[in-house]
Amino acid sequence: MKKLKAMSIVFWVFSVLLSNVMCATVAYNYCRMVYGIKYEGFSAPANVAFALAVPYLIGIIICAGLAITFQKKSSKLIE
Repeated sequence: MKKLKAMSIVFWVFSVLLSNVMCATVAYNYCRMVYGIKYEGFSAPANVAFALAVPYLIGIIICAGLAITFQKKSSKLIE
């Protein structure tokens, strides 16, 4: 019971950390693309940086799903 609760908390923490890392990565790459377009002659639009969010979003969804699953299993054992 405590193990499932702990795993649920760990996966919630992972999903929050992944969301923060995703925001930082996308923001950095967006700024880099804007700079590159302005001064270095990049031809791709800056919105391409948002494509980097896809793998992070998949990871966040998986972590949140696992956290919810462990939380439900933990609460069923208590009842």
